Formats: sequence, C-alpha cells, structure tokens
Amino acid sequence: MATTKEIRSAFLNYFSGHSHEVVASSPLVPRNDPTLMFTNAGMVQFKNVFTGNETRPYSRAASSQKCVRAGGKHNDLDNVGYTARHHTFFEMLGNFSFGDYFKEEAIAFAWELITKDFALPKDKLLVTVHASDEEAAGLWAKVAGLPDSKILRIPTSDNFWAMGDTGPCGPCTEIFFDHGEDIPGGPPGSADEDGDRFIEIWNLVFMQYEQISVDERIDLPKPSVDTGMGLERLAAVLQGEHDNYDIDLFRELIAAIANAANTDPKGPHKASHRVIADHLRASGFLIADGVLPSNEAPCVTRTSWDALIRCCTVLYRPSSRKWAPTTRSLSAPRH
Repeated sequence: MATTKEIRSAFLNYFSGHSHEVVASSPLVPRNDPTLMFTNAGMVQFKNVFTGNETRPYSRAASSQKCVRAGGKHNDLDNVGYTARHHTFFEMLGNFSFGDYFKEEAIAFAWELITKDFALPKDKLLVTVHASDEEAAGLWAKVAGLPDSKILRIPTSDNFWAMGDTGPCGPCTEIFFDHGEDIPGGPPGSADEDGDRFIEIWNLVFMQYEQISVDERIDLPKPSVDTGMGLERLAAVLQGEHDNYDIDLFRELIAAIANAANTDPKGPHKASHRVIADHLRASGFLIADGVLPSNEAPCVTRTSWDALIRCCTVLYRPSSRKWAPTTRSLSAPRH
C-alpha cells in the first residue's frame, strides 16, 4: 500500500522526468493577489504567468500545493465531516504548461500516470468534458481509447473552471473513479451526482481565457494547461478506501481524538471526529503560514476553531446540543 508521502513523490517524479520544473508550494495566503482570501488551487502562484504579466525560466511546472477552501467561490466548509471527500485544508497535485503543450499532451500525461504508474483499472475510470469541447472528447477516445459512454459531456459551469470572479479560466475535463455499486451516488451530470460513488480525482483545465469582469472575457496570450488532483482523494483510491478520512494521513489523528474522548471513531459522533481532524490540520497549517485567530473580524481560522470547539463539546459533553455547520461571513487577516 502506497503512503501519501510515496504518492506525492511519485507524482512529482513522473513530471520531473517529463521536463517539468518541480516548484515548492506557495504560502496559504497569496503574496500578490488581493482577490483571494487563501490559496485555493495549485495555479494561484502561477496566475501572472498565465496572464503574461510574469515570465519564469521554465514553461512546464509541477507542484504539491497547500490549499484552503473555506470561503469565497470555492467553499467546502459546510461539507467537511459529512462527505467522504471534502476538506478545508488539502494538498493539490498539479502539472502546468505555460504556452508549451496543450490538450493532447495533458490528457496523455494524465492517462499514462494513473493507468500505468499508479495502475488504476481502466474500467473504473470515466471522464467529463465541457459540452462545447468536442476536441477534448475526441482526444479521450484517441489517447485513452475510451468509448463514448465513458466520455460525459457536461453543459454547466462544473466543466468550466475559474479560480475566482476574475482571472485565468477555461473549459476543463475531469477524471472520475468509480468506487463501486455498494457506494451511494450516480455519475456526474445525474440527479445523484453528489453521492460518493463517482469521485473526481483529477481536473485538467485548458486555460484559454482571462475573465476581466462579469461582462468581459479575453483570450490569454498563449493557451496553457492547469491541472489539479487532490492528494487525499488519490490516496483513498490507491489505499483501497472510498473515504478520505480512512487514509494514513487521518487514521492515527482520528484514533487519537477518539481515544482522548473515549468514543468510537465510527460511532454516532463520527462526523465530529472528522471535523476536528480536518480543522486541526487546517488551523495548524494556517497558523504556520502566519494566519492567526482574531476577534477583530470573522475569519476562517476563527470559524474553524469555533467548529472544532463545538465538536469537542459534543464528544466530551454528550448531553450538549449537537453542532451543525453554518455559513458565516469570512475574511482573512493579513500578516
């Protein structure tokens, strides 16, 4: 069984072997982007490269990026602990092309890595493309040999990715893993798509545009590629689990929480254990990057601590009112 550390290394080594510069994760608070509260994707540190405002001494890159999604456009806070796949803090594995390769090479790299290096069974994989992107659909048939029944065309924004209200964007194609009929849920685009049976493991974004405002979108100087694959989701697949909270990154942490509370980690307070584990990770990495809890304004770190404390109360004082997540106004202190 591959550990998350081994999976991370295998991903970066694969792309290093294909002439990609391995770039360190940027901080969780973006250095030069006031439009974002926190780094929410691997492409954030490359935003100015995509738009042509910055150049670097390489045209291919790969990274394992620390991310937080707890507010704004990409907000997973209310789902944490209640699904098999959502986190406030996670690592995003990604490969990037800045005007170098485009759709065909991106699809070929992804398919080779997951089916050969990671040896995922091909019959468990299916993909989505934006309904307008017949080029990508054709490439999946050509490169991967997928039948049309495994190439789902999605007309909604689910297959058009943007980091925020403004910035680089474009149509995307997503790779899904089928965890099997015993897990509730339907394929993407179906009425039951929010279940945990079909899990998106890798999103390949074809960066073609820059969103200037609600009404203005322009072409990028060079068509580029931005991909993102959740390390925790991939680890679940490779470790034979369907639930991210059962992988090696969480297993001992949740066991320690349950032991301290003298409760069953799989019992009636299962969600509380998972919320605490997730928010401990998020709070720890945020504080390490200089974001501290504050009473001056509602902030994500404080919100995470509030949720953490309420779940601890459920565990240590069973007679207390059960915590339920709420949506709150969020902002991040800058340090």
